[in-house]
Amino acid sequence: MAQPQIKRGLKVGEAVAQDIVRKIGSEGLPAGTPLPSEAQMLEEYGVGRGSLREALRILEVHGLISIKPGPGGGPIVTGVSPAAFGQMSTLYFQAGQMTFRELMEARLVMEPVMARLAAECRDPEALSRLAALAEGTPLENDDEYLNYSGDFHRLVASMSGNGMLNLFSAALGTIFHARVSGLFFPKTRRAKVRDAHAAVARAIADGDAGLAESLMREHMEEYAAYVKRRQPALMNEIVGWR
Repeated sequence: MAQPQIKRGLKVGEAVAQDIVRKIGSEGLPAGTPLPSEAQMLEEYGVGRGSLREALRILEVHGLISIKPGPGGGPIVTGVSPAAFGQMSTLYFQAGQMTFRELMEARLVMEPVMARLAAECRDPEALSRLAALAEGTPLENDDEYLNYSGDFHRLVASMSGNGMLNLFSAALGTIFHARVSGLFFPKTRRAKVRDAHAAVARAIADGDAGLAESLMREHMEEYAAYVKRRQPALMNEIVGWR
């Protein structure tokens, strides 16, 4: 790993944690990569064992590393996870008394914009996968339907070319669906959802950014209206820390 860059004015543990994150990013360490041993990092940073363990604990709590116990264990890079980011965000959402209505409104803003960006980028490797997800959505099996639908929205977000929007959107989707688990369109309406996804996919493939955005907005507004009808009290519920 590169030489540490410790910022002054921070607690030692926070400063070490920041430098570890910087190195993970600058060196492109993928998920599953072991970090140096405790002994190596103590020598590298010249800090006490307590400060180093505080740094690793900060990163573990934020979901950026995991600590493998036992002989041969140690800190391992877990990568950027929308689920972990969403879990951390719920702490702030609860403290700020933010509701599921606000969460849904945020998704209604972001997802159409990401469909527009996806049409502008038109990633050739992703277009065929997007079409296959949309057109091949199973309608009878609940779990398969939910997986295909979720994968479609996540792929559109990843095709936007904006990592920050992708992370935020995926995190909000994870938070929302964890709360409304099992609440999805009935089988009689799933063909319409599949057709809506296919239309969005075609607009993205055609590079029609305006149409992709409007179709995604219409699709999301329909789902939001459905959730409000089925669980009206949910909209005023505070997003709880998970």
